[in-house]
Amino acid sequence: MLLDTASLYFRAYFGVPESVRAPDGTPVNAVRGLLDFITRLVQDHRPDDLVACMDADWRPHWRVELIPSYKAHRVAEEAPEGTVSPDTEEVPDTLSPQVPVIEQVLDALGIARVGVAPYEADDVIGTFAGRAAGPVDVITGDRDLYQLVDDARGIRILYPLKGVGTLQVTDEAWLREKYGVDGPGYVDLALLRGDPSDGLPGVPGIGEKTAAKLLDAFGDLAGIMAAVDDPRSKLTPSQRKRLDESRAYVAVAPKVVRVADDVPLPDVDVALPHEPRDPATLEELAARWGLGGSLHRLLTVLQD
Repeated sequence: MLLDTASLYFRAYFGVPESVRAPDGTPVNAVRGLLDFITRLVQDHRPDDLVACMDADWRPHWRVELIPSYKAHRVAEEAPEGTVSPDTEEVPDTLSPQVPVIEQVLDALGIARVGVAPYEADDVIGTFAGRAAGPVDVITGDRDLYQLVDDARGIRILYPLKGVGTLQVTDEAWLREKYGVDGPGYVDLALLRGDPSDGLPGVPGIGEKTAAKLLDAFGDLAGIMAAVDDPRSKLTPSQRKRLDESRAYVAVAPKVVRVADDVPLPDVDVALPHEPRDPATLEELAARWGLGGSLHRLLTVLQD
């Protein structure tokens, strides 16, 4: 089981009241909400291995070089020119301080936590999924990861609809029913359609339904672009014109949209722990941050 951790703690932050606080008054709604999410996921799915995948770099420079608008609207502060530090992401004031607490608690529990610069959590997930020997469940609220769906290898996306108790099981049948594509085809669909939440412009005038129809007619992105150069193809004049004008974008977008599968992963023990790795530290964190029932419930499920 691979967790898109930021996706889940953002969801927890907005789903759990900010009145959930530590003894000193600091909000810990994201911390406790994420622990409750993990408890439910372990309880319902019983994974052998679990990895909390992290954004070591939420806006990698190598993606921005290809498409400068990539996630640009989320930048709160740009990193100084010439440094390797990532830009600072715009995050709610009361969420940012909770992220280090989440990391400390996961480490004390012994739950594998992996982030590798200059990559996003999506890339870490893609690399782990590609190397997995058995079935993989990816827990994420990010549709971009639909591209990893692969029935033959048992890779599916579990997309939270309400908390993590109700999950949309995304497999190839669901993808074809919803979008008319398989996992790899979702990359082509996504880049043609664009995604304002990621700053991907897409091809003007090519929405989701049109993109799906084009992919059905011409097979893949390469087939569509070949049709642009074929005067006999059944593209409309406006589609041909817009695709032709978007050649520069179409040439680089696949590398931006496709998750990396070659991240240099560290050597970590991904087995789901049954006992805390560092009980003393965990006890201190529980007392300082008032983790109470959320942590107790998770420990109980891990011990089962």
